[in-house]
Amino acid sequence: MNEFVETLLELTWHEPKSSYDVVIIGGGGHGLATAYYLATRHGITNVAVIEADYIGSGNSGRNTTIIRANYGIPESIRFYNHSVDLYRNLEAETGCRIMHANKGLIWMAHTESGMRAERSRVQLNNACGVETVLVDPIEIKRLCPQVDLTGGGRYPVLGASFHVPGSTARHDRVVWAYAQGAMHRGVHVLQGTSVTGLLRDGDRVVGVKTSRGDISAGIVMSAVGGDVSTIAAHAGLRLPVRTHPLQAFVTNGYAQGLGPIVSSTDLLCYVSQTARGQMLIGHEFERESSYSRQSSFQFLQSCSLKMAYLLPFVRNLKILRQWTGRCDISADFSPIMGFTGVEGLVITTGWGTWGFKGIPAGGEQMAELIATGRTPDLIAPFALSRFAADHPMADQGSTGTR
Repeated sequence: MNEFVETLLELTWHEPKSSYDVVIIGGGGHGLATAYYLATRHGITNVAVIEADYIGSGNSGRNTTIIRANYGIPESIRFYNHSVDLYRNLEAETGCRIMHANKGLIWMAHTESGMRAERSRVQLNNACGVETVLVDPIEIKRLCPQVDLTGGGRYPVLGASFHVPGSTARHDRVVWAYAQGAMHRGVHVLQGTSVTGLLRDGDRVVGVKTSRGDISAGIVMSAVGGDVSTIAAHAGLRLPVRTHPLQAFVTNGYAQGLGPIVSSTDLLCYVSQTARGQMLIGHEFERESSYSRQSSFQFLQSCSLKMAYLLPFVRNLKILRQWTGRCDISADFSPIMGFTGVEGLVITTGWGTWGFKGIPAGGEQMAELIATGRTPDLIAPFALSRFAADHPMADQGSTGTR
């Protein structure tokens, strides 16, 4: 046994009941976190989390585990900074080791326009209380000696922003921590159960149709990631969301430690080192909309080449595996949280590539909304109604590299 083998989980599975106070569709991080905070913060435990496959089998288990708050609009910065704080204390709160590690995040620029963007990021982050500093090439080399500042002779590094709170955590352990905490308090988690439709009483949603029978509910929440349009359609709801594939890959272990997370604004790629020493590499979502989870050689070729310009040592590593998730990208690249205009149905979607970062804050805030019937101030700017009111929260930080 070692630290990568979880031996302390106590997950209790249940048969579905015919009725719950709250039914959450989607057993990923956001669905389970909402159930956990409903139970721990509000004492609401008559809750079911319904997952078509196994918990964490969607984007929660297919992401690159980066936690940050260095975004481009104040509303996003405040929200994700709160999530960073919750992640920092999650092990102590849940009693589960999620392998949280504060590493810092180097956000490199290779052009003058890129440097202007990083200067703006630094100023806005600090104005919102988030520690991000501007660093020159000498400081970048000190923080990460492996970086080739010439960018392979093609992408010279002019400078970067350094996001001090940038960190990582094990994605599966985050899912398990929230699942175990919710289950211990009486929440039912139903794996292998597909939602095939919504139960309606007039215009109100009053439950879900599943592969194991109908289940009634006082409130239904959708937290299904890239499949959100299908669930919304059952309620006659059309969302400003498109689904795009997002690919990543991991190499074999590298003994020399890569300290910080390294990202490039211009090359649209990023890398961090796992606790096993493997290099975890990704880039922005695919341009073409698709529900496919098919990985491609073209992605490996392009992303590997870019990363080799910045970190020459990766040329000697072997690719162990690659994978693809389905990203729910909203029209303004920011998440959508809250009421839908359909009575009885609330939603958390539009997370793009930053859903893992927002799991604690998103779950906490959605739990408060469900428990109180009021939208918390922290997520009020991300309501679905913003599109009808022409108040978009435009922030391409959702690409994971901007």
